[in-house]
Amino acid sequence: EELNRARNFKQWFKKGLPVASFMTFVEQGLLKGRMPWTLHRKQPDHACLRPAAEYERIDYPKPDDKITFDRLSSVFISNTNHDEDEPVHLTLKDPAVPVQVNLAIYAGPEARYCPAGVYEFVKDEAGADALRINAQNCVHCKTCDIKDPTQNIVWVAPQGGEGPVYNGL
Repeated sequence: EELNRARNFKQWFKKGLPVASFMTFVEQGLLKGRMPWTLHRKQPDHACLRPAAEYERIDYPKPDDKITFDRLSSVFISNTNHDEDEPVHLTLKDPAVPVQVNLAIYAGPEARYCPAGVYEFVKDEAGADALRINAQNCVHCKTCDIKDPTQNIVWVAPQGGEGPVYNGL
C-alpha cells in the first residue's frame, strides 16, 4: 500500500524539478497518495545509462565516520547473513562482459550502484581487470538486476531466506 501511494515519485522527476515538485505536492499533499493515475516508463532503467565518456568524473569525498560511513560498515549494521556453503545467488551470463563492456564503456557502474559493495573491479595475477563478486555482502536490493546496462547479472533469491535483518523497523 505504501509503495502504491508513492508509485509516481521518480517518474515525475524525469519531467523536471518544477513539474516534479508541483505534482508531488498534488499527489501526496492534496490527494494523500490516492491518485487515479499511474505514470509508466517508456524504457527500462538500465537503458537510461550513458557511456562514461559523456560525463565528467565525480570524485566523492571519503566517509567521515560521523555522518557518512563506508559501505561495508553499513552492510555490517544490516546484519546480513549468508551461509558460507550456500550456492551463490549472483552470477554472470557472460563473465567477459563486465570488463569488456561495462568497465570499458560505462566505467564499471556495478562498483558504484551497489549499495553493499558486492561488485568490485580488481587486478588479477596477470594485471588485467576482473570483476569480483562478494555475494556475502548482498542486501537483496536487486539494484544490480535493474541497473546493469547489459543485463548480464543474474539475481536469484538466496537459499534459506538469509539476508539483511533490519531490527527495529
